[in-house]
Amino acid sequence: MLDLDLIRKDRAATAAALAKRLDAAEVERALSAIVELDASRRDLVGRIAEEQRKRKEAARAYAAAKRESAEPLPPPEDTKAILASLEEQLTKVEAELREEMSALPNLPADDVVAGGKESNRVLREWGTKPTLSPVVDHTTVAKEYGLVDFDRGTKLGGAGYWMYTGYGARLEWALLNWFIDQHIAAGYTFLLPPHMLLESAGFAAGQFPKFRDDVYHIANPDSHRPQFLLPTSETAILGAHQDEIFAEADLPHRAFAYTPCYRRERAGAHSDERGTVRGHQFNKVEIFQFTTPEGAPAAFDAMVRQAESLLEGLGLHYRTSLLAAGDASASMRKIRLDVEVWMPHVGGYKEVSSVSWAGDYQARRAAIRYRPAQGKTKFLHTLNGSALATSRILPAILEQHQQEDGSVLVPEVLRDRVGTDRLVRPKR
Repeated sequence: MLDLDLIRKDRAATAAALAKRLDAAEVERALSAIVELDASRRDLVGRIAEEQRKRKEAARAYAAAKRESAEPLPPPEDTKAILASLEEQLTKVEAELREEMSALPNLPADDVVAGGKESNRVLREWGTKPTLSPVVDHTTVAKEYGLVDFDRGTKLGGAGYWMYTGYGARLEWALLNWFIDQHIAAGYTFLLPPHMLLESAGFAAGQFPKFRDDVYHIANPDSHRPQFLLPTSETAILGAHQDEIFAEADLPHRAFAYTPCYRRERAGAHSDERGTVRGHQFNKVEIFQFTTPEGAPAAFDAMVRQAESLLEGLGLHYRTSLLAAGDASASMRKIRLDVEVWMPHVGGYKEVSSVSWAGDYQARRAAIRYRPAQGKTKFLHTLNGSALATSRILPAILEQHQQEDGSVLVPEVLRDRVGTDRLVRPKR
């Protein structure tokens, strides 16, 4: 959530920043509503304070008069109804203000340009594109080599689901465990959070209300607290610390989690998103940092490097791109850098990690602060990154490490876990 003081003090600058992400007319409507509601709220707060002062003053005067009078005195005028009406109006205005503020995206940093995918900028590349041609697509390899059973996955869950089998399951599990080992070695605390979360966690992360329809909600008639299946463990890591205060000495706080991720987005709608590239359930490891504003730039660079190092360890060609404001997550202020792996069969890149810096946007929504050695508590900064999503790493391995004889080399760092150095078509 944005700092309301930013809108009060420099509405024009706030509008200009928001216009990188939203239609200018929508920005003007939202800011006008917020300014008007804020003025109403402050007016009501003042009127309530004045009414309370008058009630106390009348009560004191009545008590003094009663002490001095020998005769019974009529009670003072009861103004509780007036006060209750004002408080009811304040509750309504505050709810409307919170709704308007909650709907605003984060302000992109000055160096984040406007526009969508067409304005993204490639910063660097690592490795070289494989030269094998033609390349058999990963879906065919996965099916024919007995690595992924798409038919039985669909039988179990419907369209957009699959089931890893045999060496495919071993490769998937090897990837996840290798990622986990790398993050522990880098000083991150390993978490295994619940997969079903309360809706307050979705709001805190900035995913609700805008993306409420993109997740699976749980229908539970025995509970009055709505729940949903997490779309990313970022939501759980952040939500676990709602309403908490860190000591500055404990920052940065680094954590990571492995979870399946559940999303309602349309699966495999395009030819370059078939197989395991896009689905309703996939495995992902997420890294996260809570830090001071001053420590955030270094934390961001370290997290990008952490994600990139995993791809390098797997020997996969990738590029890192700076996203324009319109292509970045609504909750992220600074950069969102996407690390994209090369997919030879489609001749393009696919995102396998996005590393984002939210500033204090999420911390305000989640009420997460830190206490400096001197002075009052402050909102901290949050950063998150995929490291990595396996559903796109496995296709990249099957295509980038494909050999002329049709076999696929298993990355060296995974061979002990997988139990083989190459994947081949099983003998019938």
